Amino acid sequence: MTTSAQTTQPAQATAIDQHPLAGHTMSGADVIVQVFADQSVEVMFGYSGGAILPVYDAVFRYNATHLKDNGDEPMPLIVPANEQGAGFMAAGYARASGKVGVAVVTSGPGATNMVTPVRDSMADSIPLVVICGQVSTVAIGSDAFQEAPISNIMGACAKHVFLVTDPAQLEATLRTAFTLARSGRPGPVVVDVPKDVQNTALKFHGNGELALTGYRARLRAVEQSTLSDADCAAFFTALMQARRPLIYAGGGVIAAGAATALRAFVDTFGLPVTTTLMGLGAFDTTDPLALHMLGMHGTAYANYAVEDCDFVLALGARFDDRVAGVPDKFAPRAKFIAHIDIDPAEIGKVKPVHWHHVGPLVRALERLNSYGRAHGLRPSLDAWHAHVAELKRVHALNYDRSSRLIQPYAVLEAINRHTDGRAIISTGVGQHQMWAAQYFDFRAPRHWLTSGSMGTMGFGLPAAVGAQFAHRDKLVIDIDGDASIRMNLGELETVTTYNLPIKVVVLNNVGDGMVRQWQKLYFKGRFASSDKSLHKKDFVLAAQADGFAWAQRLEHAEELEATIAAFLAFDGPAFLEVMIDPDAGVYPMVGPGASYAQMITGEFIASRDAPAAREVQPSHMF
Repeated sequence: MTTSAQTTQPAQATAIDQHPLAGHTMSGADVIVQVFADQSVEVMFGYSGGAILPVYDAVFRYNATHLKDNGDEPMPLIVPANEQGAGFMAAGYARASGKVGVAVVTSGPGATNMVTPVRDSMADSIPLVVICGQVSTVAIGSDAFQEAPISNIMGACAKHVFLVTDPAQLEATLRTAFTLARSGRPGPVVVDVPKDVQNTALKFHGNGELALTGYRARLRAVEQSTLSDADCAAFFTALMQARRPLIYAGGGVIAAGAATALRAFVDTFGLPVTTTLMGLGAFDTTDPLALHMLGMHGTAYANYAVEDCDFVLALGARFDDRVAGVPDKFAPRAKFIAHIDIDPAEIGKVKPVHWHHVGPLVRALERLNSYGRAHGLRPSLDAWHAHVAELKRVHALNYDRSSRLIQPYAVLEAINRHTDGRAIISTGVGQHQMWAAQYFDFRAPRHWLTSGSMGTMGFGLPAAVGAQFAHRDKLVIDIDGDASIRMNLGELETVTTYNLPIKVVVLNNVGDGMVRQWQKLYFKGRFASSDKSLHKKDFVLAAQADGFAWAQRLEHAEELEATIAAFLAFDGPAFLEVMIDPDAGVYPMVGPGASYAQMITGEFIASRDAPAAREVQPSHMF
């Protein structure tokens, strides 16, 4: 959605105390930076250019005059290797902190380089505010130097886009952008600001937002919605009849800050929990009732539990194609499906449900919990718990532990033993991403940062940078692949420039491993372009050239444990390339057009109905 701020009027503010700068005259650029300060922005990411220089100068002046007692800047502007890196850093910051990430870039190519991070954040419901410089208003539409129609381009990618052509609307627009980004279903908001608007002298108000009457009315209706006694009674009537109920938790649980409410609900009613890729960390994966991840590359035991369950409670999840590739065959024995979400568009979009509620997840879970406790309702699930425990025992993740080649799973298990499920893990996209999702423990939300819906290669390293700025005292590890990290390899220098103690792991199988796996299964082993000719990169030398004092290559399995220990113990940025078994695959795998019952478990994970097979059968193909 795109709005010209010139045509939208500010809503009346109800500030209790007048802003100390209210009534002061300042440039549009200074207004932008002051609104950032008012919104408690701690860090921003961006790359400079002509059309955004007034804002960059305003940031410089603000930081110089507001230094903290320890001499640190209150709102540092972190410069990456390119604008895409800035966008993913802002997203990594937002994912790890739960706050709005901020990126500031110039016009034209600077802004178009932000398209992928904006779309990626929209797809995963990540709150961003992106400020793009733009050519002067009189030059818009003239194909001026470094001009691009950002409001048109971003309109298809963002939650909302503003083009500010009336300077008087700048302040209210910026405040509205932050509200839009964090409210309802979070997402990225882009504000396109022409250079002359940045330079215009304006009266600062210190409050006020744009009206956006329709949005606010819809948001108010959703946020004020509650579960009635009749709603709760209908839910519990079905739950008490169920013998094998299951919670399917998505990224919405994390976005809503509902992990604690989910924990309390599970403690009361005893439902096992499986999560989506984006929902990892919403429920402690080490808990006996945790089934880890479901879906295309979910655990075999989670997928079998979905096959067996007779009741599904979907929380902040959207039944996407990686979870419900064949919607009619998803949870085929479920007699009752309940769905709670903040976005009404998700209800029944993919799979029909029997009961639903659109509203804040924390309030809904707390209401159900209190209603069930008040009425003494607790299903008897001992037999189901025993069944789930047996599924986890029999169909546990496994791999060739006797191989002389380094197995990627063993690398991740070793890291997980050292970190105890408490590190912040970012990933690129590919096999390494799925292995990390499978073999790491996640005890709390916002410790797992990955590009879920878009599947954007190159996400991991810049996201780790953003996460480290969000949590200076936490261990941040980027698990990457040789193909994926190439996409934003320049950000290695960003890590060392800001002396961030990020640990970077590259699982190198010399090619696009996930693409090769699909080509092996579905294209008769024709490795078109996935066994690429890009084999000359010496990643260790590259890391050293970018300032990594600890940069090593691991090639021998017997050195794995000692190397991992030294890598994680190093005080500062560290880079580890691991030459892994090039034929290692991601299993389980639910192929396209297949149900969970047709899941391929590979050679080392026990299959329920048949011996595990390395190759896919013809019935599983497209």
